[in-house]
Amino acid sequence: MASREPSMEDILASIKKVIAEEKEQRLAPATADEMDEIPLPEEDTSDVDVLELNEPLAPPVDLGPPLIDEGVAGQSRQALDQLQTIAATVTPAPQVNPLEDMVREMLKPMLKQWLDEHLPQMVDEHVKREISRITGRPL
Repeated sequence: MASREPSMEDILASIKKVIAEEKEQRLAPATADEMDEIPLPEEDTSDVDVLELNEPLAPPVDLGPPLIDEGVAGQSRQALDQLQTIAATVTPAPQVNPLEDMVREMLKPMLKQWLDEHLPQMVDEHVKREISRITGRPL
């Protein structure tokens, strides 16, 4: 199978990721001054060259007003979470091929008739052949 269709979980995870990324982009990027306020772990930096940034690397991006209200987005997230939870607990439906099922049902009587007619003779032949092979005497 060269191409695989994404599962419901994959689609929901993708939607959640896009919503989260959009929310992160809406938050103003931290400036160098704000970054200075964040405590860093204590390290010995006496022999390390440190590059200090006094300006943001990129100007803030104006994305305009949000496409949807935060309350509506929250309701949508809850509905998608509920769908994902239910979809994760449901076992996938068995792969059904109606044509294959129909052919199988049509062939059953024919196969039964053929086996009834030929199987005893086939088994008898193979048993005789095996007995001859084991005993070394033809039957």
